[in-house]
Amino acid sequence: MTNNLSEHTQRLYAEMIDSFDEELEMEMDDGRMERLLSGDDQVADGMDRRLYFRELLRLQGELVKLQDWVVANRLKVVVIFEGRDAAGKGGAIKRITQRLNPRVCRVAALPAPNDREQTQWYFQRYVSHLPAGGEIVLFDRSWYNRAGVERVMGFCTDEQYEQFFRDVPEFEKMLVRSGIVLIKYWFSISDDEQHRRFLMRMHDPLKQWKLSPMDLESRRRWEAYTKAKEEMIERTHIPEARWWIVEGVDKKRARLNCISHLLAQIPYGEVVHEPIALPAREHHPDYTRNPLPPDMFVPAIY
Repeated sequence: MTNNLSEHTQRLYAEMIDSFDEELEMEMDDGRMERLLSGDDQVADGMDRRLYFRELLRLQGELVKLQDWVVANRLKVVVIFEGRDAAGKGGAIKRITQRLNPRVCRVAALPAPNDREQTQWYFQRYVSHLPAGGEIVLFDRSWYNRAGVERVMGFCTDEQYEQFFRDVPEFEKMLVRSGIVLIKYWFSISDDEQHRRFLMRMHDPLKQWKLSPMDLESRRRWEAYTKAKEEMIERTHIPEARWWIVEGVDKKRARLNCISHLLAQIPYGEVVHEPIALPAREHHPDYTRNPLPPDMFVPAIY
């Protein structure tokens, strides 16, 4: 019995370490090129890693509790993530969803509209991604594309741009009246920081896919995006759906601050679950497991 308990404890510990490594792998990837470009192996200035991991795991535990509360109370939650390219939206979204049930919490990252969608009511393709009761939807960019990239790159007319600002406050008020919890985040970074992150992506073969021609053009049009952002926030910062600014120059602090703030926006409590009992496995003496041919197995290279 002691040996079995010891083996079980060891397996649980190994599972915990594997879960920790999952986050560590992402963090190592974040810092790898930064150290490479700086020419040394020292960890870049920033938040203490031990504190960061401890707080991240604690906050992710609270996110699981929030998830249970959303499911139990059939809440509908929408979180919008906007900001400049390379501002850290994706990293924050990854840490939020990392330990949550994808059936409850999902990410909506819509591609450019196709020919048919371009003829629809502007908000129509976003509506289909809104949550039902017991769901959380994180929009990795949203209907605010019209106030940002479409405006700056000339993908919409002046009339469509002004129509958006007339419609979006009423649209968001309607969402809130329907019972949706709507939270909007803008990730803010400096000119120099975006420049540095773009250079890191250019020199990292694993991240070059993140740099699209549109991203490179956005770098050139920094000031135009700044003006568009300022007008967007001024005209859509309403009591029913206000904007929250996340300072994103320090990635680790930005993630923790965003998750902590998100948890504070939705009052939640502990959901009491029925104790889980593992049923005994059935054994049938007449059952014989058929062997599988060796060529069906993935080669054990490691």
